[in-house]
Amino acid sequence: MQTEFSLIINGNKVAGDRGTFDVINPATEEVVAACPYASVEQLNAAVDAAEEAFKTWQYSSDEERKQILHRIADRIEANAGALAEVIVKEQGKPMFLAQAEVGGAVAWTRYTADLEIPVEVLEDSENKRIELHRKPLGVVGSITPWNWPLMIAVWHIMPALRTGNTVVCKPSGLTPLNTIMLAEIINAEVPAGVMNILTGEAGIGSAITGHEKIRKIVFTGSTPTGQAIMRNAASNLKRLTLELGGNDAGIILPDADIDAIAEGIFQTAFLNMGQTCAALKRLYVHDSQYDQVCEKLVAIANAQVVGDGMAEGTTFGPVQNKDQFELVKELVEDAKANGAQVLCGGEPKSGRGFFFPPTIVANATDDMRIVAEEQFGPVLPVIRYSDVEEAVVLANNCEVGLGGSVWSSDIEAAQKVAQRLECGTAWINGHAEVLPHAPFGGCKMSGFGVEFGKEGLLEYTVPQTLNINK
Repeated sequence: MQTEFSLIINGNKVAGDRGTFDVINPATEEVVAACPYASVEQLNAAVDAAEEAFKTWQYSSDEERKQILHRIADRIEANAGALAEVIVKEQGKPMFLAQAEVGGAVAWTRYTADLEIPVEVLEDSENKRIELHRKPLGVVGSITPWNWPLMIAVWHIMPALRTGNTVVCKPSGLTPLNTIMLAEIINAEVPAGVMNILTGEAGIGSAITGHEKIRKIVFTGSTPTGQAIMRNAASNLKRLTLELGGNDAGIILPDADIDAIAEGIFQTAFLNMGQTCAALKRLYVHDSQYDQVCEKLVAIANAQVVGDGMAEGTTFGPVQNKDQFELVKELVEDAKANGAQVLCGGEPKSGRGFFFPPTIVANATDDMRIVAEEQFGPVLPVIRYSDVEEAVVLANNCEVGLGGSVWSSDIEAAQKVAQRLECGTAWINGHAEVLPHAPFGGCKMSGFGVEFGKEGLLEYTVPQTLNINK
């Protein structure tokens, strides 16, 4: 495994002005590596470098940027083993999931490389031609979370580069190492200053969001942090893409084939140990099927192998950090105290590591914290309903709106219900599936702007109307 990690500023690897900080393996609570701690002065240097590089990078050809992204994808693929190992050690997920994350990063980079930036002809008459062009914004600030650290960095950075912007990236201090490796890969293919990365916490994020020379912020994380970013970004009217918290509801309609959907429900609720913004976090089940659904989910949960992601056979890793681990414990205890029944799991594993087994909570109600708050961990509350109308109201009774799902054997009936859900993406007989060609984003307090596809690509551009009098 790579052991030396540096900031990248203007194409150069540099040490952090503020020394280093430790990155912890959540499975062992041991130090994985020391990571450089950047200063605000180094951030300013990185932004200056990105601004200078933008002067020429913005005029690079479409074909050149396509080829560069394809070469970056090749390099990610060539380093897949090393990247996956680092993801497991700093994030905690099982190796098979880390490998899938790297594979997804490669696929997303290639897809983004081949996206076309459209020129729309609005009028072409005898005396006039009007075209709508898309121009890059300038320096893009990317702030990424700890749950899918490589994948989300790719989601932020690749469309920025594809559209001719330059980037300053700050990954989470909990999982910075694989993102540094990604930045090194990118830096090998782009001119100096186009890709910069800084690591560290106190003050760096707020300095990025308020920086006068940064023209856009793309952020994935919590709603309170997103609100702070929005306030801080107002000084120079930064463009924003905010993918914030979710508390996704799933509704099982009474006609659903429980045997057919149980595995899908479990896997999308507990994807990445439940630490996924668009994981299924609240499950509404009709009285007639409630006991059957609970039994099926418990059986799948009990079959999981909880352990270190590096160990062969592990299917379920730790919670990524101690704060999140403590929150999960707190929410489960609160549910117990308020009359919920824990059907499996419910207690941390003894010994080192932040291990909390998959937990199914029955007899949950909407006034319990485990339902009302985003648990972002390996717990699924199952809530009874007696009427579909009631289930829709309960699902929508939430200030966030990222994703939602309906599970049914009747696709037409499911679609009618799904279209009433107040969320950015509604799945039918699935959940948490994001695809490079399908725009993804939230509504209400889950943020605004979309990622992926042409719509996501154009978030990194500003329109310019070219009005030509012949």
